[in-house]
Amino acid sequence: MNEYDDAIHPIATGELNINVYRDIRNTLAEARSKAYSAVNSAMVEAYWEIGRQIDEAVGERAEYGKGLLQFLAQHLTKEFGKGFTERNLRAMRQFFITFPIWHTLCAELSWSHYRLLMKIEDSSRREFYVKECVESSWSVRQLERQINSFFYERLLATQRSGFESVKNEINMLEPKNDPDYILKDPYILEFLDLKENRDYHESDLEQALINKLQEFLLELGKGFSFVARQKRITIEGDHYYVDLVFYNYILKCFVVIDLKAGKLTYQDVGQIDFYVRYFEDKVKLPGDNPTIGIILCTDKNDTMAKYSVLSDNENLFASKYMFYLPTEEELKHELERERELIERQKALDEGVDK
Repeated sequence: MNEYDDAIHPIATGELNINVYRDIRNTLAEARSKAYSAVNSAMVEAYWEIGRQIDEAVGERAEYGKGLLQFLAQHLTKEFGKGFTERNLRAMRQFFITFPIWHTLCAELSWSHYRLLMKIEDSSRREFYVKECVESSWSVRQLERQINSFFYERLLATQRSGFESVKNEINMLEPKNDPDYILKDPYILEFLDLKENRDYHESDLEQALINKLQEFLLELGKGFSFVARQKRITIEGDHYYVDLVFYNYILKCFVVIDLKAGKLTYQDVGQIDFYVRYFEDKVKLPGDNPTIGIILCTDKNDTMAKYSVLSDNENLFASKYMFYLPTEEELKHELERERELIERQKALDEGVDK
């Protein structure tokens, strides 16, 4: 055996490959983290400065402020993309008003963090969440969870007893520094004027089922016209994604579809009702009929499909809509069939790979 034998030994080669992969992976993860930090810092600084300039220009002139925001939104959106609506510009001004001293801002916090923090009116409470957010590296979801669960008030009431157990519970959620975070955060993508990658919000199985469901409705449904997939709607800074949106030109109404990979819960039913109401209030045009919601549950042992309409539209749905829509049983059968085909093909592919 000579000194080069180890270099070509399969085990040694495998270990070498793993070590090289690990080093390259760490380099890429570090680079992405730096890129996220740089973009986030530039975005927060720009939005604070925009807020300062708007506040300085408006002062106490409310009517002028309204016209100015309309003017800015129109021209900035045309040149820089959809991140500069009147609502967003108003949020930037509020950002400056809430945090008027630049050097008190924290580089560790994103624009999404600050949008949540701006909603906290009490300054002591807000400062507490800023401090904890930085020290504990909370993600946006972790921060929102603690605000909604009255973390600050509970700690005051218990004089911080049980702090560690609550902190451990927080850390079970997703980490803030996900290497792909920069590719998922809608605010960062809007700031860079980049298109959002919808596939990040779907699992492989969900993608495949949505593909097939989209084809099924366009082929067999009467009057279906495709509108959007993973349609993002934003309310008070929170982002939601509707899996599929169609417009039925016979019924003259939107059809929104939400696909759930697990068992159906009361929260899921509430979610589709929320989507229906949003389209009723914000999207549909005068002359359109009431929006239809469809929730699909793909749990292997409990596949189901349910229609959802607002209660005052139930008679219209039963008397007119169902002549042009697939039945719940047809949708359920299609889901079961496609899931079986997808899983069978996946098993065949894995067998070939081996």
